[in-house]
Amino acid sequence: MNRKQAALAATMLIDAALINLAFILGYTLRYSLQLFYPLDVRYAAPFRPYIPFALLLTGASLIAYQVGGLYEDKRGRSWWDEISVLTTGTAVSITVLMAVTFFIHPLVYSRAMLVYAALLMVALLGTARLIRRPIEAALRRRGIGVERALIVGAGDVGRAVMRNLLANPALGYHVVGYVDDDPTKGNSEIGRFKGLGGLDNLSDIIVKEDVAEVIITLPWHYHRKIRKVIEKCERHHARVRIVPDIFQQRMKQVDVYSLGGIPVIGVHQPHISRAALATKRIIDIIGSILLLVLSVPLMLIAAVAIRINSPGPAIFRHRRVGRNGREFHVYKFRSMIEGAEELQEDLEILNEADGPLFKIRDDPRVTRVGRFLRRTSIDELPQLFNVLRGEMSLVGPRPGTPAEVAKYELWQRERLTTWPGLSGLWQVSGRSNVPFDEMCQLDIYYIENWSLGLDLRIMLQTIPYVIFRKGAY
Repeated sequence: MNRKQAALAATMLIDAALINLAFILGYTLRYSLQLFYPLDVRYAAPFRPYIPFALLLTGASLIAYQVGGLYEDKRGRSWWDEISVLTTGTAVSITVLMAVTFFIHPLVYSRAMLVYAALLMVALLGTARLIRRPIEAALRRRGIGVERALIVGAGDVGRAVMRNLLANPALGYHVVGYVDDDPTKGNSEIGRFKGLGGLDNLSDIIVKEDVAEVIITLPWHYHRKIRKVIEKCERHHARVRIVPDIFQQRMKQVDVYSLGGIPVIGVHQPHISRAALATKRIIDIIGSILLLVLSVPLMLIAAVAIRINSPGPAIFRHRRVGRNGREFHVYKFRSMIEGAEELQEDLEILNEADGPLFKIRDDPRVTRVGRFLRRTSIDELPQLFNVLRGEMSLVGPRPGTPAEVAKYELWQRERLTTWPGLSGLWQVSGRSNVPFDEMCQLDIYYIENWSLGLDLRIMLQTIPYVIFRKGAY
């Protein structure tokens, strides 16, 4: 028995225990508490005659849940989808039990008790799955219970899959890399995703990397290549998922639904309402004002410490590129010695960042006070004024310098289509430890999936990252 089979067996055993618990509680409500019945010994009945019914209900329910797909590995399935399967399966199993009692006419029998048991089954099994979700997500973020996956294709759709997996580590995928029919793409890297060569290497990679799932993102007109990829995967018992490119449409422009069992794909234009944008702006204004008021004492202390520690102004202005390529001056507490920009060229050999970024973990230009300000993110507080001016938002992509933006590839420039932010998915995913391509992927995912709920989630996740100084230097 492998790990997946053991996990499935454990899940079914827990479900069986909860079904029997629901049955016992239903019996208690009906006979011990006599819910909706007058307290009278005449309404009492022993539990022993109900034991065969409990066993029958358990077996019928587990079969119904299995047929409904409850025990299939469907990553990304919502809790409400599970509740739907639980409700349907429970209704079927209770109906089967009632049909059996109709034919055998047991001496001890209560329809009310079965109704109580059915409601409690959905409640208990649904609650168990609600509790399990955050536990599974936390384990998957730590690499426990993840599926080893390989992406086939590194085009627009392939990168869309990559950024979705980056932004949702709770889905539980460890991508070993990608292959592509273009040798240039297949032998390069996209952030942490490594190119493992061309499609000819697929069989060897599946075996060598112990790949459990292959995600195909090739264009639809490559149907012959897709067929060959599927055949190789089936030969090595690797599960296959195919992502339709819909003629290179963005994932948010695609609706997938069922028409009587037939999968139907629709295309729509994404639209963010003016009311939603206005709400985001109102949150930015209110949030920045509150943070400024709360941080005034801290900012005064920081300004004094900077002036005492090294000569030069406390506030540093730096030109950055914002929404739609418009340049603006970002405000930060000065964390380096005066004239640090002129020294950057001499330090290029020490650059630890990839892409157009320039970062050194132990940058010799950073002052003693500046190092503390960076690790605690206090140096970013003056950017609240940029938020008030409408040049930035509380949440958004990291603003790049004109020199960095000039080196962007075409797909990376998509991160300039929204306001830059104080925090973003890149910050709650590792900050300075995130490779540049990966940061762009996360920013584009944020833009394509933007919502007020996503902004709120990022703001809440930013707090522990700042407190524990994760990825800050």
